[in-house]
Amino acid sequence: MDMTILPDLWQATLDTLRMVLVSTLFTILVGLPLGVLLVGTDRDGLFPMRVLHQVLGIIVNIGRSLPFIILLVAIMPITRFIVGTSIGTDAAIVPLTVAAVPFFGRVAETSLREVDSGIIEAAKSMGCTSWQIVLKVLIPEALPSIILGITITIISLLGYSAIAGAVGAGGLGDLAIRYGYERFETDVMIITVVLLVILVQGIQLLGNLIARKLTRR
Repeated sequence: MDMTILPDLWQATLDTLRMVLVSTLFTILVGLPLGVLLVGTDRDGLFPMRVLHQVLGIIVNIGRSLPFIILLVAIMPITRFIVGTSIGTDAAIVPLTVAAVPFFGRVAETSLREVDSGIIEAAKSMGCTSWQIVLKVLIPEALPSIILGITITIISLLGYSAIAGAVGAGGLGDLAIRYGYERFETDVMIITVVLLVILVQGIQLLGNLIARKLTRR
């Protein structure tokens, strides 16, 4: 392998981590409240609102049904409006977040539904309001499962970020295409694949460790 590629490889890794971490932050900020609303507005939820629940469910299902590469192209005008450009690392954060929010919203919903209903009833009997139950019972009790959901989401975003590289988003996906595919430098392709595997393994191990520690508490 040509050693002159190392600076590009290092920068591509940093770009990938930046895309994934920033989009993960936005995904949690939007996706967790979305999961809470999906659970809370259900027929047996803390603040049942049938119409809102159905609307949210339809939006989430539509978001999850779109292949990422199609979504990436479809929202380019929105990306350009928000970031000022439709290519590059910053631009990739927008479609990555849009793609991940519905996914994580469903994951958060599933985690919150796993909380023992007896604990919720006990909180109600103590006079807790609906939002107090959400903040002090539902989320804390579901936190280990939510952490695992965040882990899965980050790993999915890593895969999405590689796809985004196909349209000039930068990162390891872009590097693999430019060197490994267009220039037939197979060793670069192999290295990018190995780096992605290492990142996935590291993220999964860290997520499992945090979830186990929270469960023991």
